[in-house]
Amino acid sequence: MRLGQVRFDNKTTAAIFEGGQAWPVPGYSTVELIRKAETEAAPLNELVREMASHHPVEAAPVIPLNPIEVWACGCTYDAEAGFHCPWHHIEGSIYRQVCQEPRPDLLLKGTARVCVGPGQAIGIRFDSNCTLPEPELAVVLGKKGRIVGYTLANDVWARDIERINPLYRPQSRIYSASCALGPVIVTADELKDPYALSITCTIRRGGEVRFSASVSTLRLRRKLEEVVSYVLRANPVPAGSVLLTGTGIMLGDEHALAPGDVVTISNPEIGELSNLAAMIP
Repeated sequence: MRLGQVRFDNKTTAAIFEGGQAWPVPGYSTVELIRKAETEAAPLNELVREMASHHPVEAAPVIPLNPIEVWACGCTYDAEAGFHCPWHHIEGSIYRQVCQEPRPDLLLKGTARVCVGPGQAIGIRFDSNCTLPEPELAVVLGKKGRIVGYTLANDVWARDIERINPLYRPQSRIYSASCALGPVIVTADELKDPYALSITCTIRRGGEVRFSASVSTLRLRRKLEEVVSYVLRANPVPAGSVLLTGTGIMLGDEHALAPGDVVTISNPEIGELSNLAAMIP
């Protein structure tokens, strides 16, 4: 099932997307449906189909869910995936160390407050000269960390701030419009192999392609369930939260975003997430 949200009756409403049309679930957001399915111990896809309107509407997808919490994970891809962090080669670097440790690199990215959907602006920090996108697969979590679906994410960050000092990492990663999600959630019953997905990131400026690269989730060096288990340690993450699973495409400083750039993250199974970059005051 392709589940997401639309604007319906002046509200952000859950909807099924099929055949170029949306089938709203009146009165419910996606998060509310996830929590209802958990409470009733019902398969999410079956519950949503039972509750969906019989009358489709033509509506573009907005943010597929307004997550309760957003967690981000780093250093999850093999070095061979094209992930070349300029700090990994430094002897004793904490980035190099975390790639060698069993415990993953985790960060609370924020809540729905920092998130945007398809077509909305992603943020360039006014105090950064090198804000970059990070294309990622995101997992949508149900109760006790059960993976209920997958979507695409852009984990936007200010590399130059983090480079000054790793302790500035929260400032480089947590701010308005620093996380894009969409276009839809493909439920886990439909997307059975999350390790066989191709993710592409493209940056256009004035219609010209300035950057384009792809990576396969086959290069993930950590299993998704393993990462989720670490997020949940002494930390009861609520249903309706999202985990960004890390990137296999690391962009250099020369690809720093400028206002007006369009970042597109795409995958054949999930769709296309496009956002315009804009300065955040």
